[in-house]
Amino acid sequence: MPLDNTNFPLVWMSYDEEPDHDHDEDFEALEASFRRGTPFVILTDNAPAEDHEHSPEEKKRTALWMKKHKAELRSLVLAMIVIEPNLPKRMAFKPFGVAFAKFWGYPMKLASSREEALEIAGKLLSEHAGSATT
Repeated sequence: MPLDNTNFPLVWMSYDEEPDHDHDEDFEALEASFRRGTPFVILTDNAPAEDHEHSPEEKKRTALWMKKHKAELRSLVLAMIVIEPNLPKRMAFKPFGVAFAKFWGYPMKLASSREEALEIAGKLLSEHAGSATT
């Protein structure tokens, strides 16, 4: 899940992984975003395939990393926005969103287009900025 935070607070995630992909780089990119101390939104336009599996080692490493960074995940990541133009596929993600939020500590939002995703992200960021000043 390579991450691109060059357009922070919009952090783009890709699920196009090479076989020798280094997940430590992904964790480091998220930690770099945390160190900014500013809330952000994760966006992706290529959600994982249904058969996307992680090895037991990857699952354990992810769980340990999440435990260590639970506070940052809950306070700094406003949402993950999944762009899926196909309505049936988008609807299939809805039930998964509940489990996703419980697991990661932030909500999953669905968008039909990049433009809609950017609107949602802008709204989340401005709402948070507004609530932070009151």
